[in-house]
Amino acid sequence: MGFQRAERKQARLRLALCGPAGSGKTYSALLIASGLIQEGEKIALLDTEAGSGELYADLTEYDYDRLDPPFEPQRYIERIQEAEKAGYSVLILDSLSHAWSGTGGVLDLKDRIAKASRSGNDWAAWRDVTPQHNALVDAILRSDLHIIACLRTKTAWEVTEDERGRKKPIKIGLKPEQREGVEYEFSVVMDMSVDGHMACASKDRTRLFDGRPMIPSVETGRQLRRWLDSGIGLSALEEESELAMVAYLEQFQDIVRSSDLEVWGRQNAEKMQALVPRHLEQLRAAFRGRMVELRRIEGQRAHGEGEGRLAAVG
Repeated sequence: MGFQRAERKQARLRLALCGPAGSGKTYSALLIASGLIQEGEKIALLDTEAGSGELYADLTEYDYDRLDPPFEPQRYIERIQEAEKAGYSVLILDSLSHAWSGTGGVLDLKDRIAKASRSGNDWAAWRDVTPQHNALVDAILRSDLHIIACLRTKTAWEVTEDERGRKKPIKIGLKPEQREGVEYEFSVVMDMSVDGHMACASKDRTRLFDGRPMIPSVETGRQLRRWLDSGIGLSALEEESELAMVAYLEQFQDIVRSSDLEVWGRQNAEKMQALVPRHLEQLRAAFRGRMVELRRIEGQRAHGEGEGRLAAVG
């Protein structure tokens, strides 16, 4: 067939949310999923966390299935295929780590095979279990579903200083509990922290998030869906984002009191997250500049009024 001009076509999401316990992986996955779906589409959540996946039923509508041990890769594959046949649009795997390090997962299978063999050789056991893990990765990549995979990370504690110079310990996540390099299989990988439930894209083929810290939301899912469905690169999204940015600039340039501008910023903060990072940063800089300008004007006005009162007394 030979080489042909590259064109980005419509795609399905492959998103990994990586973080320690308490970082908000399930919560964020459901918010993003609710932004991904359109009218008539449904979300499915596969829970390996002993029933915790039903705790967020008030957050958005989704269907739930619980997977108990053994967490063999083939059982994940069967659930992915079931979700496809049932007509779901988004499948959340919460979590994919159990397929690796849980009871009956790849590491457990490898140990059992090694112990059952005469040699007890771990390396020989990998020949049997690696194809099973590869089959799971292949099922995720080839699925017609949008797939969001939650991945546990090993936890460590780091001592930092707050804005007052006081030391405090914070919980941080290290590498995901999965096969080394599994993040290469995903389009977007977000590393999540317990502190503020912030996420930062350590890998982002969409170029929507550009490595900047953010809090995942419904709007995050909408941004991803627009990119996935566009199939024409980022040009259309950037044009839409630029028009929105110009509209926001015009709005707050018309505001003449700093207190009103603060209210405007709070009211529009969530909507502005839909802008591409470059435009969002430009808008934030302009907003800060306008705030400084208004406060300077208000300060001069107050100073003038004070001098006027003194003159009147004199």
